[in-house]
Amino acid sequence: MGRPHYADALSVIAAPNLARIVVAIDPAARSSEDADETGIVVVGRDTQGHYVLADASGKHQPVEWAKIAIAAYRAHRADRIVAERNNGGAMVEATIRMVDNNLPVTIVWASRGKVARAEPVSALYEQGRVHHIGTFPHLEDQMCAFTTDFDRARAGYSPDRVDGLVWALTELLVEPMKNNAFYELTRQRVEAMRQQQSRVEAPQTVYARGSVEWQQQQEALGKGEQ
Repeated sequence: MGRPHYADALSVIAAPNLARIVVAIDPAARSSEDADETGIVVVGRDTQGHYVLADASGKHQPVEWAKIAIAAYRAHRADRIVAERNNGGAMVEATIRMVDNNLPVTIVWASRGKVARAEPVSALYEQGRVHHIGTFPHLEDQMCAFTTDFDRARAGYSPDRVDGLVWALTELLVEPMKNNAFYELTRQRVEAMRQQQSRVEAPQTVYARGSVEWQQQQEALGKGEQ
């Protein structure tokens, strides 16, 4: 994926002032002894680039990885948790909600292969736009081994730390519109008003009694009743 760029002392000091910080989770599908690791990676961004802040990945039970990810969310003052939906489906978000029901969580679905998902992230590294605040040997080992011909069976492991990194950087690559929450709330309210109005019957025209229009209306009503 490219060689990591290590931040200097000034960048380390500036890290708490990042514009956005996310915690990404790539949960293991199983929790047995031979299960894969759960990738938990914290990444932030500012106008200059992206910064890997922490790697809390490891072999964890579901509730355990949820607690670790939430602790990282609070410690780094992140604004969102991004979690890959695995074979458990809704269980991933449910596990997080079981520990803390008030966190902003985005569930992502792996519609493409690992290599295809990692290509935009690899490009960021090649451009020198990703910096590591400190060293993360296990993550960086996986990054060096993760090539286009990576074979999980031959390697003997799944690159879950890299997956977590990719999900975090992918989330940060999508810049939300300013005041997006306000516009979304307004859109929801307008849609609710439209649905309410569609359920209200249109008012009928009232004609003067004895007029030609009134007589035609009465005839039409009489035919309807028949």
